[in-house]
Amino acid sequence: MGLLLLLTSSLLSSYFHPGIVVDAQRSFTIRNISLSIEPSTDVSQDTNVTVRCKAIVSISGQEALSREYTIYKDGNTVYTKTTSTSDDLLYLLPGARVSNTGKYKCKINIEGKERTSEATKLTVTGLSKPELHLNKGVLNEGEEVTATCTAPGETGSIFFYFYEDSKMIEVNPSNSNKLEAKFRFSSVGIHKIHCTYAVVIMAESFKSEQSNIVTVSVKGLSITPVLEIFRQSKVYEGDQLDISCTIRNFLYSSGSKPVYLYLSHGTRLLSSGETKVNHSMVAQAKDPVDFECRLEMGNVVKVTTEKVSVTELFSAPTLTMSPAEVFQKDLMTLTCKSDNYASERMTREELTYSLKPPDSPLTPIKPGVFSGKALHVDFNYTCVAQAKGIKKHSKTLTVHPKVFVSTPKISVVGKAVLGKPFKILCQSDTGSFPINYTLIQNFVQMSTTTVTLLSQKALFTVTVSMPDDISKYMCEAKNSPRDGLLSKRLNATIIVPLTDLTLIVLPHLPEISEGDQLHLICGTKGTPPVTFKLYRDGTKLPLFTTTTDKNNTNYNIPRLSKEHSGTYYCEAVNHANNVVHSEKVTIEVRMALWKKAVIGGVCLVVLSLLVVACALYFKSKRVRMVRAAVSVWSERPPEAANDEESSVVSSEPDVEYTEVVHPQPVDTVRVPLRKGTDTVYSELKNPPHGAADPHDYGSVEYAELNGDRPEISHHLPEVNDHRDLPVPVD
Repeated sequence: MGLLLLLTSSLLSSYFHPGIVVDAQRSFTIRNISLSIEPSTDVSQDTNVTVRCKAIVSISGQEALSREYTIYKDGNTVYTKTTSTSDDLLYLLPGARVSNTGKYKCKINIEGKERTSEATKLTVTGLSKPELHLNKGVLNEGEEVTATCTAPGETGSIFFYFYEDSKMIEVNPSNSNKLEAKFRFSSVGIHKIHCTYAVVIMAESFKSEQSNIVTVSVKGLSITPVLEIFRQSKVYEGDQLDISCTIRNFLYSSGSKPVYLYLSHGTRLLSSGETKVNHSMVAQAKDPVDFECRLEMGNVVKVTTEKVSVTELFSAPTLTMSPAEVFQKDLMTLTCKSDNYASERMTREELTYSLKPPDSPLTPIKPGVFSGKALHVDFNYTCVAQAKGIKKHSKTLTVHPKVFVSTPKISVVGKAVLGKPFKILCQSDTGSFPINYTLIQNFVQMSTTTVTLLSQKALFTVTVSMPDDISKYMCEAKNSPRDGLLSKRLNATIIVPLTDLTLIVLPHLPEISEGDQLHLICGTKGTPPVTFKLYRDGTKLPLFTTTTDKNNTNYNIPRLSKEHSGTYYCEAVNHANNVVHSEKVTIEVRMALWKKAVIGGVCLVVLSLLVVACALYFKSKRVRMVRAAVSVWSERPPEAANDEESSVVSSEPDVEYTEVVHPQPVDTVRVPLRKGTDTVYSELKNPPHGAADPHDYGSVEYAELNGDRPEISHHLPEVNDHRDLPVPVD
């Protein structure tokens, strides 16, 4: 009865002991935990540091364990995380600073069972330069100044020191990387202020003298774990392995601590128990990993390991594709094959191959060979080789079906100017790289370029001399053994540079007068749109600017004046960016016709008045002369006349009659103005031969008045008295 109670007590104690999971279906053991610092334990500031905590835990079953990690720095907890994965715990220190210097440890806790790594020291060197800022640069005596000292990027406990002319005037601690201090200066003048700081990592310690020596003895336990693997001399994949983990030299006593056994294969816990653990498994040729039998009794841990070499029954298959590049809907073949197999244990025919996923569009045509058409999208294939219950998978093969290139498009990049180089772009909307683009002119290949990246472009530089030449270009795109695809002919506008800029003036230059409407027409040859500018000499800014889709433009001046006279010229530019100028045209605005008519009329009136005045003047003078002539030819008695006539007949000298017209003005008082023509006759009497006339009065003046009166003729008497003679006519 006592023995039964003892057994029950022992079972209950082991059932509730820490480190043993209550669930009988699962048990675990923490084999090891370590902490490492990357990239190094000695780094400079701003280095990205990773603290890695690695725990090796053996566990039975597939259910994940909840692991609680704790990172310590100098004994203080700096990071805690709970996870159910077996991945390493990473504690990141981006841009490490001096304050991160210290000793780090890692602890893991799984369902109450803990294990702590050894401490690893991290040393970070280098401090950033402090920065000092004052709220005032100039202040009055007695005023207070605020100084701010900053330690850029630093963390931790920091002491800041302020100095005036190299003399420390204040020191203060801070838990941030900046500190403000206020102080006054005791004297006037120039003061130089600066600051420093110190990062406190650990309190300064002093070592004591050595204590007395005490001797202690530690005895080892005789208990040891035993690992046995029952196998053949040469183990192949698929063979049965029987493994046993037991205890040797174990003497149980009432004060003994519980003993636990753990059988592991790598990180996989195969089995666990108290006094003996057995496990059976199929051998597999994986990376050689030791089998481990682990004994834990309180804080005592003893381990024994053994390695089993397993010969590969067949190698892992490889999956290949032919052809190496395949296009959408092209026929493709996948071949799955294990290169090596243990011929002493099996034949090649025993190997079977299959594809995953099972619903792949490829069908087997012979063992390990699968054929079908490529899909339109990327697809992942995996090959599975199987024999004697052993399955091995190939690496995943991703098939990237290439896309046939689409019909290319051809276009001009930027502007195409006649006679100047420009670029032609060939581009397809779809198609797998690399794509070969070929420029063709009149079905003759000119140049080829290969595009291998999405950011690349197929550009060709050409020059055309005639506008119609641009339609002779095409391009070809090709990315497969098939024939390339041709684009349409290049359809683009060729910009013809401007030439022959002329300035036409309407009306014509000789006909331009004040008040007329003037049209200045600028015309050129070239491709619109054209920007026209009209200038006048003497002005910097244009009189007129316009952009039109025509080759000419018109500037209108509705009413001309003398101020519009000057020299004009046109300037034009189009997208070819060549500026052309017309010849200069000089415009002279003449006087208006009505002004000329007025001036002419006035002149005619003045001239008419002058003519009338002259006519009146001449007529008045002629009348005066006629009257003078009438007074000379006065009537005498007939008898005297007859006597005189007879005497004249007898002794009349030669007489010469001359018609003299006198332009002298007529005296309108003595002789009234009469119509008709006035004729004056001068009678020149020549003396007899040999007789001399003492006076030069030999002419008698006759007046013939043609008018309404009948003509009157008188015989003039001979006059001897010189006073009666008329005035000689000049």
